[in-house]
Amino acid sequence: MHTADGPRVLLRPALDADGESLLGLNLASEAVLSPLTAARLASLIGQAWYQRVACLDGHVQAFLIALGPGADYDSPNYRWFAQHYDDFVYVDRVVVAAPARQAGLASLLYEDLMASARAGGIARITCEVDIEPPNAASLRFHERFGFAQVGTQWVAGGKKRVSLRELPLGLPGARPAGHSA
Repeated sequence: MHTADGPRVLLRPALDADGESLLGLNLASEAVLSPLTAARLASLIGQAWYQRVACLDGHVQAFLIALGPGADYDSPNYRWFAQHYDDFVYVDRVVVAAPARQAGLASLLYEDLMASARAGGIARITCEVDIEPPNAASLRFHERFGFAQVGTQWVAGGKKRVSLRELPLGLPGARPAGHSA
């Protein structure tokens, strides 16, 4: 169903029934993401501080999974942030179906995540962006939101270099970038 302004978009928590759709979306973007199995997806969603899907006209077209401190997660990027900050939400992945990439779904998910983090008193949102080989679209997207580089590291057995980024949310009492308790 379309509204007068275009397709109808709905953000909602992921449901068990969404599993196949999420795995398919992840698989289609695996060149810039880590692979997901059904068990790993269930584990991530189960521990997520924030997880939402974006539906376009009733069909899942995007998702975002973000983890907070204390997650049992072996990602070297998540672990870097966990070692450097005690007050953060880490975007593990944001995925948008290729045909829906110009619909603004990633921006809607990020805006909702930022509102949720601010409401939860979270000091910063963190993520990583591939810089070798470069993911130029992701870099532009995150720079547009104001994410700044706070470090880099090689991952995937030295096959990828990532830019570790943060977006301070400007909450009173938040520690400056690069400091943890």
